[in-house]
Amino acid sequence: MNPVPWMPAGTVYGALLNFRREHALWAPRMNDAPYKGAPKAPVLYIKTANTFTPAGAAIALPAGASVQASASLGLVMGEGGVAGAVLFNDLAIAHESYYRPPIKARCVDGFLGVGGECVPLAALGGLDGIARLQIGLHINGVHQQTTALADLVRDAATLLADVNEFMTLRSGDVLMLGTDCLADGTRPLVHPGDTVEITAPGFSPTLHSFTQEVAA
Repeated sequence: MNPVPWMPAGTVYGALLNFRREHALWAPRMNDAPYKGAPKAPVLYIKTANTFTPAGAAIALPAGASVQASASLGLVMGEGGVAGAVLFNDLAIAHESYYRPPIKARCVDGFLGVGGECVPLAALGGLDGIARLQIGLHINGVHQQTTALADLVRDAATLLADVNEFMTLRSGDVLMLGTDCLADGTRPLVHPGDTVEITAPGFSPTLHSFTQEVAA
């Protein structure tokens, strides 16, 4: 019997602008209205429970939508701190707003592909070991992107500490470290019929297929 795929037991949060390349691309606009300055605290968004798709399942894409795939790693909270980590495919409809993360673009049904296992933090070498990880994203078996966690603006320990200054992460909650963009500022696009695989050392591959949403 196959084990039941791991699924989040709490709230899943993601961090925006937490990779150096994307932060640098947005830097010229950070002084524009309404904020007129770079963010001083982590910019977070929520992936609601309706977005959770277990490992190996299919994700339906809305008709006509341009959907981006993004590899991410999430820290899973336990009773005494970080219990482990999970790979995610954090999907979103392409959009321009990052200071005010659009719910309609990020929280579409099924738009968080969840890895099948939570790997204990100790097995990854702790938070320092996570900083050395590289995450691969493949579409239909073709490598599209490598995300190096060494390129984070706030590494895992720093992001966790900064978030804990203004909110409490409870056991079962997940804090995703962020997603990186490609060199041109975009992210890989997925289409009906595609299969996306996300890989990292120490983790089983995270695989999701994509279908066309059926009109009601």
